[in-house]
Amino acid sequence: MQTVRMYVDPISPFVWLATKQVARIEAAGVQVEMVPVLFAAMLNHHGLVGPAEVPAKRALTFRDVMRQADAQGLAFMGPPGHPFNPLPMLRMATAISGRTERIAFVTAVMAACWELGQDAQDFGMLARVARDCGLDGEALVAAASSPEVKAELARATEQAIQGGVFGVPSFVFEGELFWGADRVEGLLRRISGHRIDEARLAEFLGRAPLATRPNR
Repeated sequence: MQTVRMYVDPISPFVWLATKQVARIEAAGVQVEMVPVLFAAMLNHHGLVGPAEVPAKRALTFRDVMRQADAQGLAFMGPPGHPFNPLPMLRMATAISGRTERIAFVTAVMAACWELGQDAQDFGMLARVARDCGLDGEALVAAASSPEVKAELARATEQAIQGGVFGVPSFVFEGELFWGADRVEGLLRRISGHRIDEARLAEFLGRAPLATRPNR
């Protein structure tokens, strides 16, 4: 069965919204593989700042999240503070080897954080969520501190960056990147066989710029 790699970091509320689409994506005849990555490392690599770090974008971002959540019948509470440290959750998710178990854990943590207002950097909360998913929460907390798990998260993040991923959530199917929870429709069209004109895209991207911004 073909695989869609879904790159996630709980720091993004759009990852929360995207987890609600996993069953729909898999209904298209593919399996989703969730890949925990550190969004901050991607921002650093590309010389960017997160939307919540730009005052003009911060309120608009969460207004948009609340609007999308309401349209889907989802309650929005949000974490105790934002941004927060996503590493505890990311490392615990990395330590989960089973595909479906990882999806269940990530989905449950996102709901606890964004729907119930719980602290996604609190190992105690994360352990409880893991136990509710039928996992050994204490073992995952311990694994999150291991050099092997830390290295695996760093490796997955670097591989994602080298593969062209720059934000979360991102989906990769047959080498093509779809960025954002609002790109699921495009992903589903691609899974069904729709293709853009790659030659036309390559020709356009090869055109020289007619203007550039100064001081760049």
